[in-house]
Amino acid sequence: MSTVRWVTINRAAELTGYTVDAIKHKVKGGVWAQGKLWRKAPDGRILINLEEFDRWAESAPQEAA
Repeated sequence: MSTVRWVTINRAAELTGYTVDAIKHKVKGGVWAQGKLWRKAPDGRILINLEEFDRWAESAPQEAA
């Protein structure tokens, strides 16, 4: 069985630890690129690309502790 790539904002919040409001803020504020990290489904709902979320989260440089 393949993994799901596009999920609703509510499901993305459950899986990522970001709140629904934080995700909506990133979408509306342009922090996350439309078409890459999020898109509107044919029914108008916003969907989040979990594969791209992982890439985004891993893109921040890490400092040694």
